[in-house]
Amino acid sequence: MGSWREELDRREAATAEQVGELRRHIAELSDQLEAAEQRLSRLQITRETMDEILDERAEVDDQNARTAGSDSDGNTKTVVSQPGLGAGRLIGAMLVPQRVVGMDPAAVLPDDYGEILAVLAEAADGLRAGQIAAELGIATTDRAKVEGLRSKLKRLVARGWADQQPSGKFVIANEAGVVGG
Repeated sequence: MGSWREELDRREAATAEQVGELRRHIAELSDQLEAAEQRLSRLQITRETMDEILDERAEVDDQNARTAGSDSDGNTKTVVSQPGLGAGRLIGAMLVPQRVVGMDPAAVLPDDYGEILAVLAEAADGLRAGQIAAELGIATTDRAKVEGLRSKLKRLVARGWADQQPSGKFVIANEAGVVGG
């Protein structure tokens, strides 16, 4: 008669071990679920915040579109301020506008971009990023600063202010590819 009790004890112990293992697994899954829910919550908050920022930006762009026009010389005015934000705190502002015929770079570009264009204007055959860096007094051994300059050069190319030749040299853009030209 002892054999059925031993078998029952063995099965009870095995089932108790299985229950313990399942509870540990449930606890792990609960922790994973809680972490995933927290990530989801942060992502949803980020999405809501970005939607608010983009909505505000769209409102400012609409205001700028209504207030932008031409000055007495027929040059396009560019508005880059954002109401309600402190000076130097432009969010979503395009610091390098798309080039339009008749635009004065000194009036619409930040100083550092204007300096880059001035260096390019002096070079008849174009310059590489490292050469421009040297002209601007940037240490060519500081790769991070040269790459930052290269990013600015590519932004000027993308906006129609400069061209990049197949050789990798940058030059002032001609009027042919300018909006409105």
